Amino acid sequence: MRKKSEILEIMNIFARQNPHPQSELNFHNPYTLLVAVVLSAQSTDKGVNKATSELFKIADNAQKMLDLGEENLKKYIKTIGLFNTKAKNIIALSRQLVENFGGEVPIDRDILTTLPGVGHKTANVVMNVWCHQPTLAVDTHVMRIARRLDFSRGKTPLEIEQDLVKVLPDNMIVNTNHWLVLFGRYICKAQRPLCDKCPIYDYCNSKDKK
Repeated sequence: MRKKSEILEIMNIFARQNPHPQSELNFHNPYTLLVAVVLSAQSTDKGVNKATSELFKIADNAQKMLDLGEENLKKYIKTIGLFNTKAKNIIALSRQLVENFGGEVPIDRDILTTLPGVGHKTANVVMNVWCHQPTLAVDTHVMRIARRLDFSRGKTPLEIEQDLVKVLPDNMIVNTNHWLVLFGRYICKAQRPLCDKCPIYDYCNSKDKK
């Protein structure tokens, strides 16, 4: 595993390049963020944004989503992977929000994970993006990049999250997911990494480095 000092050097390069990274999901309140993140599992942000551009015009809170109903919800998100399961979960979590939290999204990671379709990663995203809390969501991009750069040798998202949280200060943790996701999405692509555009080229020891 790479030395802490080197990990911090690399993250500082990302910080200088993009000091205020943002999620690429479109949302305008905690509820639409939560729904967008639930929809984004095994889907692209671009695909989610396309589906929610019309959905959020008519269902931007829990009660409106319940009024829309599961079958009508499916019509809006049918282009997204696993849309049947996601529709069921979104209606179920919306019902819980209305019945137990007055329709508001609880800003508490432990409570969020009790909602249908909301796991540890989703809760971390909501806490990070909406509340700017130092939580780290490890998705496929973060997992791949963290292992590629030898930030962690963890085999699960939680192990990688724990390794990174140990070495990064809070002001870096809050942006780490965004930095690594954007880096993995646009530069260090899984199939064809753009090594000629890589800002951390000198730090990379990957076998397929060009």
